Order: sequence, then C-alpha cells, then structure tokens
Amino acid sequence: MNRIDRLTAILIHLQSKRVVKSEELADRFSISQRTVYRDVKALMEAGVPIGSEAGKGYFIVDGYHLPPVMFTQDEASAMMLAGKLVEKLTDKSVQTSFDSALHKIKAVLHESEKDHLESLQNLVQVLERPRNEEQPSGNFPDNFLTTIQRAVVKKQVLVIEYTNNKQELTSRELEPIGIFYYSSAWHLIAWCRLRNDYRDFRADRIRSLVNTEKPVENRNLLSLKEYMTSMGQMHEGLIKAVVCFDKGMLKGRQVYGSFSQEDQGDRIKIVFLIDNLIYIARMLLVYGSAATIEEPEELKHIMSELTEELFSHYGKVKELQPADS
Repeated sequence: MNRIDRLTAILIHLQSKRVVKSEELADRFSISQRTVYRDVKALMEAGVPIGSEAGKGYFIVDGYHLPPVMFTQDEASAMMLAGKLVEKLTDKSVQTSFDSALHKIKAVLHESEKDHLESLQNLVQVLERPRNEEQPSGNFPDNFLTTIQRAVVKKQVLVIEYTNNKQELTSRELEPIGIFYYSSAWHLIAWCRLRNDYRDFRADRIRSLVNTEKPVENRNLLSLKEYMTSMGQMHEGLIKAVVCFDKGMLKGRQVYGSFSQEDQGDRIKIVFLIDNLIYIARMLLVYGSAATIEEPEELKHIMSELTEELFSHYGKVKELQPADS
C-alpha cells in the first residue's frame, strides 16, 4: 500500500471509532508507531482536525466527515460474501438490516462493479448445516438478535419467555452480558434473575422478548470473555464432551461445534458443549480410530452401538451377495 492510500485508510479508520490508539493503527497497517505519528501529522497539516489524548489515542474532532468513499470491487465482493453468511447464520432482524445496507452499497458502485457482484451472487452458496436437534417450530419468531444486541451494549434488562429442550416454558428477567455463536445457533449469555445465576439461552428458542430499557442492577457482572473462560462447563442443558484427535487427521479439516482446543503435540484435545450426543457420535464416525473419546462415558456407549449397528448392517449385505461361480 502506497502512502497516499495509507493516509486515506488511516483517516477512514479514525472515523470508524471514537478513539483509536497508535498501536492499533500500527498493527493494522504493518507500520511502526513512528510512521503512524508522521502520517497523522501529515493529515493534520492537510487540514484534517485530529485531536489526541495522552494514554488514549487519536480522535476526529466532532463535526468533521470525510466525503463518501467508493468501495473497491474486492470490498464490495467481501460484503456480498458476508451477506451469504448473514442469510444462513443470523435471524430475520439482522438479515433485514444487512440486506438494506448491502443495497445501499450496491447503489454507489460503478456499473462494472454492479455487474461483477451480479455474476458473483450466483456463484457463491452457503450450505446450512442441520442443527443438533429438531428445528424450532413456527412458534419461535427467531427475530430478536438486533434487540438483544442493543440491550447488551446499553446494559438493559430483557424480559423473555423461553422454551428449553424439554419443552418447558418459563418467563425470565435477564441482565445480558453478550452473545456468541456455536453449535449452529446464536446464544444469549445473561444473569438470570429467576435462577440467580448465569445462564445460556438459544436465541431461536425465545418465544417472546421485551427490552424494558431499565439499566441492569449495580452488580459486578462477568464480561463475556470471563464467562467463557470460567463457566464453560456450566451451560444449562448442554453436555461437555472431550475428544482427542490425531493432528494429522485434522489437517485441513474444520471441526464444527468445538468450544475450545488444546494442542498436545501429535494430538489435539477438543472440548464440545452440545445438546445431542447422537449428533457428535455420528460426526466422530468419520474420523474412525483417529478420534479418542475421553468423556462422557455415555458418548462411548453410543459410539459402540453405532459401530455395532454398521457392522451388523454390512455383514448382512455381504451375506446377500452371490457366491463366486
């Protein structure tokens, strides 16, 4: 990237956040902090009102905006590709907002870029993986992620009606701390006032949701990262499974549904948090003896039953084959 392009990119980056640290700019553009200082000084000399605060970083003075910047073909293609993932991996609220944003991006593209995106649109597909359990019924709106995001950022109390895997419906008041995606679904992590503890709620199993806009109580809630570190084995309704894989077998493969991974030299230990042992057992059949289950014992029994069932099935097939003449 030449210096003119880098100066423009730095200016766009400064406008994307309230305050930007020099280390962040250095890391993003692979330059030294001394070069960052020189580039920022050059922008200031060109008339861009950039302020700085010791120990915090740089900021654009309120009221200044860079004129609309055109997207490159690669940037527009990346947004279209992201849209394919949004379509399959989010809910209706996020899909609607992203679709609107993508149309705005397409509106400012040159004709050649529009033609490029139109062609690319039909050449990229995302296969939606089946969930670990039956898909939620039509009673679940699956339309709450946008509201949840607002509540997480503003630290506001949510009231939900939630149906667990046993089809039990409960009403909860929640103090949300974050959301994350695993096991083919988005999960809301929150302090549950009903259980007086942290709980994990699948967003697509929320029957109704209301943002009360009331601030959460003055308690020292964990951050999402802290929760993920300390509460991984405590998810309500989920089962912890630990499997060791031969590293050579995993090369170039993606293991879906993993919660954490630990490199053990020639093996990789993977922890899964799942709600259906049958699903992971069928997945492990692909890896054969290259996968060793450490826990739970129930998963070992299921694997034994599946392999015996396959042995019995193909044994019968062999018996039905005609003998050599």
